[in-house]
Amino acid sequence: MNLESLNTPEYNRWVNDLKYKIQSAQIKAALSVNREMLYLYWEIGKSIAVKLAESDWGSAVVEKLANDLKKEFPNQKGFSRTNLFYMKKWFEFYSVENKDFEKVQQLVGQIPRGHHLVIFSKSKSYEEALFYCRKTTENNWSRAVLMHQLEGGLYKR
Repeated sequence: MNLESLNTPEYNRWVNDLKYKIQSAQIKAALSVNREMLYLYWEIGKSIAVKLAESDWGSAVVEKLANDLKKEFPNQKGFSRTNLFYMKKWFEFYSVENKDFEKVQQLVGQIPRGHHLVIFSKSKSYEEALFYCRKTTENNWSRAVLMHQLEGGLYKR
């Protein structure tokens, strides 16, 4: 059988079906990685917040932690002093009024970290931040669209 004879509607449907399955699996894998990384950042932020509250080490410990993590994981980004403080602030922002950590973690795990930095740095309240998290997941907003909605005060309207 030559390759030209395989160029049939049946073959094309089969290839398109396989392409769809591959793309779907890639999207699911990316979302899974994002969710796990956000869970890690949540746990790091929580750990830093607890350690700073319970010890007398002071915030300088975060700089040492950043250096130690960078040495241990030299090829992984995201462990700068600034990012570690963002993780702490992010955890504290969502946990201050939160009665249902699991529900918030599920919602928070559905959007990229960059979106969260925008949301929690520009939101005035926990409720406003959750509103933008929900809207982002419902409407699949890019970060640019999210920023536009925040700047336009969608929550207040």
